[in-house]
Amino acid sequence: MRGRTKGSARILLAGMAGLVGALLLTGPLAAQEGGSHAIALHGKPKYGPDFQHLDHADPNAPKGGEVKLMAFGGFDNLNPFILRGQTAAGAGLVFETLTTSSGDEAITEYGLLAESIALADDRSWVSFTLRPQARFSDGKPVTADDVLWSFQTLKEKGHPHYRTYYADVVKAEKIGERTVKFTFRSTDNAELPIIMGQLPVLPKHIFDSRPFESTTLEPLVGSGPYTVVEVQPGRSITYQRVADWWGKDLPINRGRYNFDRLRYDYYRDLDVAFEAFKAGAFDFRLENSSKNWTTGYNVPAVKDGQIVREELKHEDPQGMQAFVFNIRRPVFQDRRVREGLNYLFDYEWTRANISYGLFQRTKSYFANSELAATGLPSPAELALLEPLRGKIPDEVFSKPYEPPKTDGSGNIRANLRTALGLFKEAGWDLKNNKLVNAKGEPLRFEILLVQADMERIVQPFLRNLERAGIEASIRVVDTAQYQNRTDNFDYDMIIERFPQSLSPGNEQRDYWESSRADLPGSRNSIGIKDPAVDTLVEKLIAAPDREALIAATRALDRVLLWSWYVIPHWHDNVYRVAYWNRFSHPPVAPKYGLGFPDAWWVDPEKNARLASSARRTAP
Repeated sequence: MRGRTKGSARILLAGMAGLVGALLLTGPLAAQEGGSHAIALHGKPKYGPDFQHLDHADPNAPKGGEVKLMAFGGFDNLNPFILRGQTAAGAGLVFETLTTSSGDEAITEYGLLAESIALADDRSWVSFTLRPQARFSDGKPVTADDVLWSFQTLKEKGHPHYRTYYADVVKAEKIGERTVKFTFRSTDNAELPIIMGQLPVLPKHIFDSRPFESTTLEPLVGSGPYTVVEVQPGRSITYQRVADWWGKDLPINRGRYNFDRLRYDYYRDLDVAFEAFKAGAFDFRLENSSKNWTTGYNVPAVKDGQIVREELKHEDPQGMQAFVFNIRRPVFQDRRVREGLNYLFDYEWTRANISYGLFQRTKSYFANSELAATGLPSPAELALLEPLRGKIPDEVFSKPYEPPKTDGSGNIRANLRTALGLFKEAGWDLKNNKLVNAKGEPLRFEILLVQADMERIVQPFLRNLERAGIEASIRVVDTAQYQNRTDNFDYDMIIERFPQSLSPGNEQRDYWESSRADLPGSRNSIGIKDPAVDTLVEKLIAAPDREALIAATRALDRVLLWSWYVIPHWHDNVYRVAYWNRFSHPPVAPKYGLGFPDAWWVDPEKNARLASSARRTAP
């Protein structure tokens, strides 16, 4: 989703598998005096102004109970809006934005703190009118001044990506007691109205006496459904539902946020965490390990029905997970070297022997969506690509992208020959079983990991690299060191995931543009500085309609793929979850997202049965 904080995409990757593009609005919304309850990018919102609840939320769900969850690594910060520190899991539950998405639609936002949204006919401005009942957890009202202060503070002192998101906002002003208006530099960036709706609104009065940019373990005041009630630094954090939460009766929230308490316990070893789950130490697990899903649940609790396993289909775009080259390093600056290294990753063997036949190969930076490039470029794509001919790889025009393949036997002799040929073209020769350049320097690099369980994926790759005379090694570090090194691009290769939405836009600047390559904390982890890529990103952002957005995204996808910036991994269209059988959830799942924990609840009958069963089996 666009406009959100970076989150943990770089950390929680094992086995894994912007919310906006062209803004097409129905007539009654634009510049309407009273505004609208929602913005739909295409057509009308699914839910009208009189809707009562989301389809994937049960308004009769009981409130109560506690859910115990796991988190990986550690934390030293409760402010999720800054670059410094490791933010605690669940920290976003404390805060709210002007608008929110439904989970049923990829391109619609509904008023949350804002009761209405008004938009200029030419999309040159958007305004939000706050709900009069909106309150922070300390009882103070959410005001237009809080909105303006949040905008300025996030832009000046928040995580660097906010400066990218809000770069085209030329004016923010209070135009009424509860109304704030944002005016844009031009009408080319059609996503900006929704980006501004995703603005987190923070309490100005709290930060008048404390520095915003500093890490903190003191619970912060927000307007969200939960507050922090217990902090054990680096070990656990507990949230309590706000009983008199001002937003509990909004249609967008009915049947959601049902747990009284959520507790996240931290683990530094994922194997230990898995065993802890099976022993009942925490309640719910999103299983990203194919090995665990296939072989790890053969335990009495599963056979007895105490632990439930479910596969929940979804339509979430999957983006790209991959081995990522840091092309700031000289060893990776030659495209032929990067291509050759792609030939040494045996995905087919990995899928059969390590992934147990699950998942599918990723062939796009926008996988599992209509935005993924397929076949040869369409006429609309060629209109964007032809002016860049000679500045982008020739294959963009002549070949559909396919990552190198093997027969899955583990014999990569043909791929090895191809790789060595590419290395030789790039000035690397195999001498005495070592790949060296003209100076006799070996081709050597390190793969930086934060999850030790990813070593089982990396080790077979290392063996193939060794066959090509390449010296590669693994370094596993803790989450604090990993975040510091990745924020400062201090690595040769990492495993990274580039999440995407169905309507990419502003956030693509942070991923690919030259201006972000040397900015600490940006998501341009590859280090791309390519004017052609910059041009395509800007074309994508300025796309006037859905068809133009698709064409621009596919054109960008082709250039990124044929530049061999990564070695693609895999993705899936299923969430695999396991949980102790004390919960219920609506029969309808959201199309986009898991729906946990916000739409699930503790089922009193199931909870009682599970407790009774635990007493019977206790030693």
